[in-house]
Amino acid sequence: MNLLNILNSSVLSLLLSFYLITNLQWFNYSLTRVVIRHSKKLWHILYFLIPIVVYYFIADIYFAIFLYLIYLPLLIWWNYKLDKKVIFTHRVKRFFAIFVLLFAIVYTLCFLSSSCSFYPVVLPLMAVVLLSNLVEYIIMLKFKHQAKHKLETIKNLKIVLITASYGKTSIKNYLYSTISTKYQTHMTPRSVNTIGGIIKDINENIDNQTEFYIVEAGARQKGDISKIAKLLNPQYVIIGQIGPAHIEYFKTIDNIIHTKKEALQSERLVYGVVHKSLHLLDYENIENFFIKDENISCSIKEKLEFNFVYQNKNIKLTAPLLGKFNATNLYAVSLMSLKLGFTIEQIQKSFMSLKQVPHRLQLIEANGKTILDDSFNGNIDGMLEAINLSSGFDGKKTIVTCGLVESTKQTNEKLCHAIEAVFDQVILTSSLNETVFKEIINKNKLLILRDKTKLVDILAKKTQAGELILFANDAPNYV
Repeated sequence: MNLLNILNSSVLSLLLSFYLITNLQWFNYSLTRVVIRHSKKLWHILYFLIPIVVYYFIADIYFAIFLYLIYLPLLIWWNYKLDKKVIFTHRVKRFFAIFVLLFAIVYTLCFLSSSCSFYPVVLPLMAVVLLSNLVEYIIMLKFKHQAKHKLETIKNLKIVLITASYGKTSIKNYLYSTISTKYQTHMTPRSVNTIGGIIKDINENIDNQTEFYIVEAGARQKGDISKIAKLLNPQYVIIGQIGPAHIEYFKTIDNIIHTKKEALQSERLVYGVVHKSLHLLDYENIENFFIKDENISCSIKEKLEFNFVYQNKNIKLTAPLLGKFNATNLYAVSLMSLKLGFTIEQIQKSFMSLKQVPHRLQLIEANGKTILDDSFNGNIDGMLEAINLSSGFDGKKTIVTCGLVESTKQTNEKLCHAIEAVFDQVILTSSLNETVFKEIINKNKLLILRDKTKLVDILAKKTQAGELILFANDAPNYV
C-alpha cells in the first residue's frame, strides 16, 4: 500500500459520505427512499457510482487526477447549487464521528495486512449507515421515554392531534390562535410533524404550565401516525381533508385513509372532528364535517366568509385569509373550539386577527406587483384554488411552479390544463414534470428554468408593475 492510495481512498470515502448524508437528511434518513424514491437518480450515478468504479479500475495516479481535478470540483459545484444544503445537526455530527472511527479501524487493519491491494470504500460506508441508524434508534428510544414521562407528569394537559392530506399546518396555526387566547398553549413549530420532531419538541419546549398541546402529524407510510398517537394518547383529534398527497408512497387513497384513521387510536379520546372524505361511520364522540362551495365566498380583494349550521343555528364567520379551502380548515377549528367551551363571538374575534400562514396563499405587494406566495402548498386542490384566485386578477399573470411532486401524471395534467387557461406566462422550475408541461402548456408561454438561482433576474425581466405572480409549490431542487 502506498501513501497515495491511502490519501485517495480516504478523501473519496469522505466525499461519498458527505453526498450520502446530504441525501439521507432530505429523505428523513431513509436509505430506501434515497435509493428508490429519489427523482434525480442521475446524481447517484455521477456523484456516487462513477467515482467508486473509477477508483477500482484505474491506477492510483490517474485516479488522483480524476478525484482532485474532476470529482471534487463537481461535488463542490453540486453542493453550491443546492437550495437545501445539509444541516450539521447532532445526528449528522454523530454520523461523521462514526465514519471517522470505523474507517480508522478498517484502514488500520488493511494497512497492517499485506493482502489489501485497495482500501475498501463501499462496505465500510454502508456499515457506517447501519451503525449510525442503530445508534440513532437507541438514542430515540431514550428521548421517547423522556417525552412520554414528561407528558404524563404535566397535570391536566390536553392534547389535540391534527392530521390531514391538506391543510394540517394551517389548522394547527388557526386553532392555536383561538385556544391561546384563554389557555397556556404550545404547538409544534413550523411544519414539524414526524415522531422524531415531536419528541424533540416535547423534551425541549413543553413546560409544566402548558394546558394545551397542539400537534401536527404527518405520514409517508402506514403506521407513522399510529406511532405518534400512541406516544401522545390525545384527548382531541382533528382529521382534515383527505386527498392524493404523497400518493407515490401510499399507492392508493384507501391506504391514505387508513393511515389517517390511526390518529383516532387513543385510549382517552374525548372528541374528534373528521372531514367526510375520510368516509368514517357515525360515532357518538366523533363529528363528521363538510362545507359546500356555495357557503363560501372569497377573492383576492375580499375577506373569506363562510356559513355553517351548528346545533340548528346558522353561523357566519369571516377571516382575513385567501383560499376557499381555508373555510374547511376554519370549520374544523370552529367545531373543536366550540367543544372546548369557546363561544361563537370568541371564535370570530380570534379569526379576525388571523394572518395567512407564511408561504400558503400569502398576499404580498412588492414593487407594484401582486404576489401570491403559495410555495409551501403542494396539493392539487390547494393549487387549483390558487389558480382560481389568480383568474380574478385583471392584468398579466405569471406562475412559478415545479408542478406536483409525489403525485400522478393525470393529476399533473389536470393542473396544467388549469394553468394553461389562466396564466400568460409559465415558469417551470423542475425537470420532474417537464414532459407533461410541454405536452399541455403553449410553448410560447412556457419557460423552463434549469437554474433556480436565476429566478429573481428572470422575474425582473419578464414581469412588470401591475402584474400578478403566483409562486406555487416551490419544491427544493433535489426533486
